[in-house]
Order: sequence, then structure tokens, then C-alpha cells
Amino acid sequence: MVVYPADAQRGRRVSCDGEILGHALGPGDLLGFLRRAGLDPDTVRLDDPLLIEWRGGGPADWTPKQG
Repeated sequence: MVVYPADAQRGRRVSCDGEILGHALGPGDLLGFLRRAGLDPDTVRLDDPLLIEWRGGGPADWTPKQG
């Protein structure tokens, strides 16, 4: 799963196996995507680098980068 950098609305695009799953506005949305992908969000660590590739900040960063 790939979580892309935050955009101007403070949301992050999320993809899995090259398919866009949606736009997460926070960790709760991301956990919903994990659930739809068949994972149990209660057993997933959002900082697990084998499961989630964070681009432009980690699980606590939902603020757009200033360019």
C-alpha cells in the first residue's frame, strides 16, 4: 500500500497494487482502506514499512509540504 503526500485539502491519496483506493483525510480513513483490502485494522501497525510505503511524511503527517 502506498500513501502519497498530503494535498492542499490535507488528504492523502492511497493506492494498493497500483490501484487508487481513494483519498484519506486521516488515519481513520486509511484504516477503512486497509479493512476493504481484507486486513484487520486492529492488528495492523500504520508504521509497518513492509505493509505501507509512506511518501511525504509518515502516519502522523497530514499537512501539505510547503514548496
